[in-house]
Amino acid sequence: MTSSSGKRRAKPTKINPAFKAGEKPNLTRHWRTLFLDSLAETSNVSEAARRANVNPSRAYKVRREEPDFASAWRVALMEGYAHLEMETLHRLRNGTAKDDPKFDIANALRLLAMHKDTIARAMAQEGGGSEADVLASINAKIAAMRRREEAGGDGRQNTSELAQGSKID
Repeated sequence: MTSSSGKRRAKPTKINPAFKAGEKPNLTRHWRTLFLDSLAETSNVSEAARRANVNPSRAYKVRREEPDFASAWRVALMEGYAHLEMETLHRLRNGTAKDDPKFDIANALRLLAMHKDTIARAMAQEGGGSEADVLASINAKIAAMRRREEAGGDGRQNTSELAQGSKID
């Protein structure tokens, strides 16, 4: 099957009825865009699926079956982790106001550290350098963030540390 632009469209992924539990019956292909946008915003598959009104099992199945969707998923997660990293840096540098939403910096650092290998592989696949180079850069950023947190996180100390270890900006 070809589209009006001449590109071959992938055959629709067949979804087991169990993977459709809780979905609205008139779900369209547009769920993918909403899912990926939400995944980039939250880095949370369950939340992205909820926002897209789709069962998370469907999203995982489509990711396994469709390489383009799997690639877009990786890009969305990389964007989500970049958002988390920037939010963490912002809060370390500027602190938080009394009325700011709750943000657990220690858990954010743990989450970034847990997923550094995943991020490194995804960035290497997307052309961000070798996996080893990307991993070294992420390790340097996380180490700088930890030092900043231990030093009190006022944003005036060690401001060049992050830039020195950073090749990804």
